[in-house]
Amino acid sequence: MNHVIIIGKSLNIFEDLSDFFENRNISIIKPDKNNDLPNISGIALSGLNIETIICSSEYEKYLGGQEKLLAIARENKIKKIIIITEDKNIEDYSILNELGGAVKRLTFNDIYNKITKEVIFHCCITENSYSAGDKKTFELLSLSRRVALTDVTVFINGPTGSGKEVLANYLHEYSPRKNEPFVAVNCAAIPENMLEAILFGHEKGAFTGASYANKGIFRAADQGTLLLDEISEMPLSLQAKLLRVLQEKKVTPVGGQRDIEIDVRVLATSNRDMVTEVKQSRFREDLYYRLNVFPLQTKNLKDRKDDIFPIALKILEKHCKEKQIPIISSEAQEVILNHDWPGNVRELENTLQRALVLCEGEKITKTSIMIDKSLNNMSSDGQVESFIDRFNYAWVSKRG
Repeated sequence: MNHVIIIGKSLNIFEDLSDFFENRNISIIKPDKNNDLPNISGIALSGLNIETIICSSEYEKYLGGQEKLLAIARENKIKKIIIITEDKNIEDYSILNELGGAVKRLTFNDIYNKITKEVIFHCCITENSYSAGDKKTFELLSLSRRVALTDVTVFINGPTGSGKEVLANYLHEYSPRKNEPFVAVNCAAIPENMLEAILFGHEKGAFTGASYANKGIFRAADQGTLLLDEISEMPLSLQAKLLRVLQEKKVTPVGGQRDIEIDVRVLATSNRDMVTEVKQSRFREDLYYRLNVFPLQTKNLKDRKDDIFPIALKILEKHCKEKQIPIISSEAQEVILNHDWPGNVRELENTLQRALVLCEGEKITKTSIMIDKSLNNMSSDGQVESFIDRFNYAWVSKRG
């Protein structure tokens, strides 16, 4: 588990921030509460796996400046320093990266705003593979971490774009197999006549065009984790062969004469109601029960509103690797948080990518948030045209 050390009661939100992090499974190291400005150079930090120091700008000055903080970080192999300032003269917040992001200076108009804690958390835990803020989502992640420690097969069900593959990756990262391959295959994206060869491998000359042998996805994931994404799209003829592989832990390459043992942890996902699929004979009942050892469920974004802003921050980080991440104005935050996002995370990502094109400087404003509502009325060509016209107008306005 990663640790964060929050220094000093000079941070007015010290206790709130500590509780906020601990509720998200991040352990907090607290110096002596009786000392308003503790000297961390006297705290034994080695061996605590501390990744981040959070402190106020006042504490930085007390300690002797940035160089002193950096010296303590280097001595204890701490990766990040977050320095927080409250300034009523700025709008919303600002993020300044120094030393390639090793030092982040965060300035907030309102240090008690919930968004403040989200931004601080995001800046600390940038490598977190699953961004969340909703209580139910954290319960799901807590359960997922427990399941990850076992080798049981997990079936993740949920709407399109709700983060099923991301959750599967999270399970792998917290499993004993985390240093082994994580291989994902989308069963809906592979031609039916090629799926068996891709999953189980094939020998040279097994079929027309097989000019070389291929070990297949299962053997590529050996010792690791295999994700069968959208498994409900797998043809019935192949489901029986998959069931045999799961039961016997052996694969037979197409055109091969011998079984090959495998050691793979299998995860599966679907956006369909699998009970209905089984009842209507579109999915084998025995395979369903073999896969559904431990079911997990992801939800639509509209049912977990507190996840929206953390996910938005993660998306912006993903698309701004070579430049400063723009802040999201309070008005833009309101637009983002009040939309239902029927397309879930994919729709949110599309909207934010448009905002990055349209935003001025280092701030995403309300006018940069253009939500495509054309699918709300599929029969209206005017609705589609309206969205395109609004985008073009915004782009022309930006260019001056």
